[in-house]
Amino acid sequence: MTTLATYRPTTLADRIGWTSTRERSVALVVSAAALTAVAAQITVPLPFTPVPITGQTFAVLLAGTALGARLGAASQALYVCIGAFGLPVYADATGGWHATTGATGGYLVGFVVAAAIVGALAERRHDRTVLTAIPAMLTGTAIIYAFGAGWLALHLAISMSDAVDLGVAPFLIGDTLKIAAAGLLLPGAWAIADRTRPSSDSST
Repeated sequence: MTTLATYRPTTLADRIGWTSTRERSVALVVSAAALTAVAAQITVPLPFTPVPITGQTFAVLLAGTALGARLGAASQALYVCIGAFGLPVYADATGGWHATTGATGGYLVGFVVAAAIVGALAERRHDRTVLTAIPAMLTGTAIIYAFGAGWLALHLAISMSDAVDLGVAPFLIGDTLKIAAAGLLLPGAWAIADRTRPSSDSST
């Protein structure tokens, strides 16, 4: 008797069909970019900083973990590009090159890098339990903060300390809640996926 190797999906996206096709990958990337665009419209402006509170970070973390490093980063790169070309997909329905390179431009670059990093962690099963999912989300959020605050300091010609006060500190509580939500959601999604795995996933 010959034992066939069992295919083990590395991300939640691998549950959508067993054969990786270009059409499937494109659909996942476009869907994740659209989710980020929708989340960007959940906006709470703050009077003391040019950086608003939005739902983008949550969407970015989910995109990276669900799609993996390559497709997760591609989804955020697509989101940034369509905004740069003028589609109103950024916060407050803004878009265009001026918005892309404005005060919040660093966060946009951070989205791409963070999606790649949390996606790579997800491919190593860091999204399967709360104890590993939350640190992965913290890592992704820290990357977004680093790019966002760094660019904010350059754009406004202020110190890094002041940039952190404007672009990081006001969002710590909200992003902590997003991280907790994502850290709980992903292991739960995997539990559901494992329960609904078709019996044909393994054979002997």
